[in-house]
Amino acid sequence: MVPPPFQPDPHLLALGVRQPWAELILRGVKTIEVRSQKTQIRGVIHLYASRRISDLPEAREAAKRHGVEVARLPRGRIVGSVEICDCRPSEPTDAEAAQVSVDLLLGQQVWHLRHPLRFDPPVPISMPPYGIWFYPFRVPQPRAIREEVAGVESCEANAECRLLPGTLVP
Repeated sequence: MVPPPFQPDPHLLALGVRQPWAELILRGVKTIEVRSQKTQIRGVIHLYASRRISDLPEAREAAKRHGVEVARLPRGRIVGSVEICDCRPSEPTDAEAAQVSVDLLLGQQVWHLRHPLRFDPPVPISMPPYGIWFYPFRVPQPRAIREEVAGVESCEANAECRLLPGTLVP
């Protein structure tokens, strides 16, 4: 049976993640996303593989450990979806699930991820990213989106949110 063609959901947020982290999330290897800010967002989101590759040594090491050919990974596309099911302060025991060293977890927040779903082929976006959170399939209405996202995030429209070094969306 052939799956139905992808139907973009204009109401679903996307989170930008650099490769190879996005690939490791889709493989179910990376089940924790490390960020500097909390999120109150829960549920399924689109996973956007940003155009830039992570420059963290941990990213290269994780890719090698799991046989990921980083140069062949899709970038600048929605590569799948994943569910955010929890957010809490990081603990040293999160290092394996996050695929990073304990040092990179210090003072960070961890977002628990589950049920990754790969989109094959990856889907081009209708709207370019304008922060770590964005709506890839609808025309932005700046004030409405800022208010909507600011209502669930601690920083205004995520413009000031920063990611773990090396995972910033371009």
